[in-house]
Amino acid sequence: MFPKEFYNHTKNNVYTEIKGGTEREKFLEIWVVTVNNRVFARSWAKSEKSWYTAFLEAGVGQLKYGNKIINVTGKKLHKNFEIHLDISKEYLQVFSQPENLEYSEGIAKPEYFDYTMEFFFEGDDVKR
Repeated sequence: MFPKEFYNHTKNNVYTEIKGGTEREKFLEIWVVTVNNRVFARSWAKSEKSWYTAFLEAGVGQLKYGNKIINVTGKKLHKNFEIHLDISKEYLQVFSQPENLEYSEGIAKPEYFDYTMEFFFEGDDVKR
């Protein structure tokens, strides 16, 4: 389970920062959602070289929230899992601000189900 403050961060902030793999130097801001204490993100661009593909290749990376960095593993979520409906609902609810609607409505569509990563955190390796 993730640290409690991480869940608070995802509820109170638009962006969480991410680095996929072990080769990247910079963090990228993305939208992260939680469903039943599980942590997910979808790749908006679906590009060939991204945080998402780095997680597919390496299976590891980091999430940054505030001044804290945690090491995580990531696994692609099968596109047919029922939880995708709950993930989409969470994107629409959390990112319902007028300036975000175009993107939240887009990323909630079934075409993004195949670009969903679930993150896992184990241990106390929180860096400040």
